[in-house]
Amino acid sequence: MTTVDGPLAPSPDERCPCLSGDVFGACCRRFVSGEAQAPTAVQLMRSRYTAFATGAAEYLLETWHPSTRPPALDLDAALRWYRLDIVRIERGGPLDTAGSVEFVARYRSDGDRGELHETSRFTRERGRWYYIDGDV
Repeated sequence: MTTVDGPLAPSPDERCPCLSGDVFGACCRRFVSGEAQAPTAVQLMRSRYTAFATGAAEYLLETWHPSTRPPALDLDAALRWYRLDIVRIERGGPLDTAGSVEFVARYRSDGDRGELHETSRFTRERGRWYYIDGDV
């Protein structure tokens, strides 16, 4: 199981970093902790954003497809992810085997603001969703 109770993680009753409107304990915490698997591509994408926001690198690697997964992941501690906007979702439902999610993720680093605008591709194998890659 991935640790999600580090210093960057909200408490279970605080707002989830993915801004779904749910509290962390009812939203991404169950996925990032390994208690459950995201049933859709967009939920996996939201949980991966939350993993970036909370520093859960292990979860990011676990949910990265083996064909494109890097051997290690070193998260930039200076980045603070603070907003996620979902732009478009194509397929990626519970019965699909592929899907894509376009999003804009905003961050702050050393007083500067920035954003990542990406269309991520996902695949579902043996009932589990994986991130493949994305176009920035």
